[in-house]
Amino acid sequence: MNISRFIREHKSQWTELEQLLIQLSKRKSRLQASHVNRFTELYKVASAHLATLQTHVPTDETTHYLNHLVSQAHNAMYKENNKSSKQMKEFFLHYFPSLIHARSLFVGFAFFLFLLGGLLGFLSVWNDPLNLSMIMPGTMADSIDPSKTADPRGDLHSPLVSTAIMTNNIRVAVLAFISGVTLGVGTIYLMISNGLIVGALAAVFMQSGKSYVFLAYILPHGIIELTAIFIAGGAGLYMGYRFFVPGPYPRKLRFLESAKESAQLLIGTIPLFIIAGIIEGYITPSTMSLEVKYLIAGVTLLLLGLYYGYGISKRSKQKQFML
Repeated sequence: MNISRFIREHKSQWTELEQLLIQLSKRKSRLQASHVNRFTELYKVASAHLATLQTHVPTDETTHYLNHLVSQAHNAMYKENNKSSKQMKEFFLHYFPSLIHARSLFVGFAFFLFLLGGLLGFLSVWNDPLNLSMIMPGTMADSIDPSKTADPRGDLHSPLVSTAIMTNNIRVAVLAFISGVTLGVGTIYLMISNGLIVGALAAVFMQSGKSYVFLAYILPHGIIELTAIFIAGGAGLYMGYRFFVPGPYPRKLRFLESAKESAQLLIGTIPLFIIAGIIEGYITPSTMSLEVKYLIAGVTLLLLGLYYGYGISKRSKQKQFML
């Protein structure tokens, strides 16, 4: 093996990797995504070069140098991955709850719109059951039979159902968020229309004397699921609001900033939808007693409250410390 030739051919790559390592070691330095990709690529190349040198010239100074460089690169990659994990933990534990708190007015308004739609749907079907076919999408009204609600549904107890439900709910949330580009009009429609459906179903089951059963099947997953939808709806409403009320900033800039913040709200709801999908796929169709399902619903509500309270309290303490 011609060691001199090998060094000449690959020295530039090793030098580039060294420079990126120096940049990473600086505390305030932040690499762009393209630089991170290049760093990963150079680390793999240098590792291959090291393997070659260890095979042919294990005691050469270049081998020792490259071994040290690759070790440094490996440690830097580990630190960056660790840093990303910490950032993700910080986002979901503290930043996301504080963002909900900051936009609680819009999340609350989304909840109000849903309640309004629910009340209208309930009154409409309560006064005339035939209105159910006008409210429910497609031919869903024909398949609703309150007398079969409490029947065992073990055949639906599968990961496929959980995945399908979770995907559908995330789609609804994404639509509520994206509808913010319609200046909030589309989001308002989605919140009211979803409320109409739930309200109409509540009226059907109450008229049949099955409201206790109905709520037992809705609440365990519904508390988390609807909370996530209200958050996504609030994100869409906030986008529309900032278009009309940009404050002292240019309208376009303010709208883009609100879109970025709203996207963060949407991202934060993904774990909530995953949990709701698991509950809806496994617990809702199970043969557990109704009382156990109500207990599970209460636990989900309590955990949501604790999560929110913990997140905003920690965030406020961090801000006070920084000040």
